[in-house]
Amino acid sequence: MRDFAAVRQEVLARDIHSTGFFNNKAKAVVGAAKKILADYGGQVPRTMEEMLTIPGVARKTANVVLGQAFGIAAGIVVDTHVQRIARRLDLTKNTDPVKIERDLMKIVPKEKWITFPLQLIYHGRALCFARKPRCAECKLEPLCYAPDKTV
Repeated sequence: MRDFAAVRQEVLARDIHSTGFFNNKAKAVVGAAKKILADYGGQVPRTMEEMLTIPGVARKTANVVLGQAFGIAAGIVVDTHVQRIARRLDLTKNTDPVKIERDLMKIVPKEKWITFPLQLIYHGRALCFARKPRCAECKLEPLCYAPDKTV
């Protein structure tokens, strides 16, 4: 943590250049490390409220860290796969990730909040592509309301 807080942003940006958006990411990593050291004694916080005070951290990142690192189900990760598939399965009508998360939290049992988005993500990577989904192979096809179904 101290190393990330001390590194010059330009140096870190060069090191992470291949990730894309490297300048923004470097700024966020350095800012996050400084904030975690200054406000949380070098320990990553374990509440959504605290996580959201960290530079570069919004609900998706906070949910990933809390769920995967600490096993804390504070909410549901909404990435592009979750967003797309939740809409295709008519689990939400919303397009805003925060609103989608709220909709999903109402219908998904809390004990599934960490695993459910991973299942949707894997499904999105395996079959339910944004373009040309493989609907004929999908067991969820009878439940799908997507206007772009391929069956």
